[in-house]
Amino acid sequence: MSAPRPPSFLFLNYEYPPVGGGGGNATQHIGRALVKRGAKVTVLTAAQGSLPRRDNDRGVQVYRIWAARRRQDRCSIPEMLMFMAHALFIAPGLARQVKADSALVFFGMPTGPIGWWLKKVTGLPYVVSLQGGDVPGFMGEEMALYHRLSGPVISQVWDSAHATVANSNGLAALAQRHAPDIDIDMIPAGADLDAVTPPTHPTLEGPLRLLFVGRLVNQKGLDVLFKALATMKDHTDWTLTIAGEGPLKDELALASHKLGLSDRVVFRGWLERDHLPAVYEQADVFVLPSRDEGMPNAMLEAMAAGLPVIGSKVAGLDEVVINDETGLLVPVEDADGLAHALRTVIEDRDYTFKLGQAARERVVAQFGWTHAADSYLTLLCEAAGIEEPTIADDGDAP
Repeated sequence: MSAPRPPSFLFLNYEYPPVGGGGGNATQHIGRALVKRGAKVTVLTAAQGSLPRRDNDRGVQVYRIWAARRRQDRCSIPEMLMFMAHALFIAPGLARQVKADSALVFFGMPTGPIGWWLKKVTGLPYVVSLQGGDVPGFMGEEMALYHRLSGPVISQVWDSAHATVANSNGLAALAQRHAPDIDIDMIPAGADLDAVTPPTHPTLEGPLRLLFVGRLVNQKGLDVLFKALATMKDHTDWTLTIAGEGPLKDELALASHKLGLSDRVVFRGWLERDHLPAVYEQADVFVLPSRDEGMPNAMLEAMAAGLPVIGSKVAGLDEVVINDETGLLVPVEDADGLAHALRTVIEDRDYTFKLGQAARERVVAQFGWTHAADSYLTLLCEAAGIEEPTIADDGDAP
């Protein structure tokens, strides 16, 4: 008697490493984990630069299609729409080619309509994974027009999905306000626990090394961080590394100079994911004074590396960071409160180290990518009406 055919899943996302941010990272790690569990995973994503149009990423089959994308770190709305238009044409044939049982769609927009169209023309069921900016109400005024125009389409995409999933309780609540008649599930984001090595002792000599990783946009609150640091003239034993790109880079660099911080603030620019573990390991504290969040991968990765988090008390952070246990949380826009928290970790290195150890333990216990992958596997098999594979995870995928 022949063995049953392994389940086949089609992942849709306009970005996939080394292109993009947290959503692409989630796509990669969930895909790799499902391959380890005996599934076949195919990703349809956007081409960029000289990246190969077809690739094998530890068993995940990656198809990159032309979408006029110019940069790895960001994607314009016209580029997103270009990917969506091309994928609407390509996806049905690819789904048939790989004999997909169901699809996992990352981002309700611009990727969601591709899943909706696949279901309409091929009957393929799909699950939507919400990541943040694709949820109406996220990032307030910055995304208001985009969400107002795309809102009806987003609702239709969610309503036609087998399941719609947010990566934090806060994001799920926001999505529920947009579509109160649609059930919104929650599967938390994760971190690669094996990519980083946590410290074994506190940094007692030299400056305390603060780190921010993310997009340089208003949402991340770096202007508040600079205001906080500017009040700490009596504390000279710190440095700040900023890893990321975005439209506010020049403005932030100018602000750093005007506030007298430029000798202690380093802008590293966009870093490919393979370079980030070393950046985490060369830091002591992760700072994230965001105005709005889903559940940021960078924060989870930093905690996995044994870094405590100094951040804002917003949904997505306060679900992971336990105040005075794995980090310190302060109200949004509170530069004085942020400065006080930073002084605390600068002045008590043993306390800072203990926070980081607890942060690592919390991520290991609840936020590894295998937890998320197992939950998505259940939903994808439910959508397809098939049994989950029982192949054990016994090492790296091919």
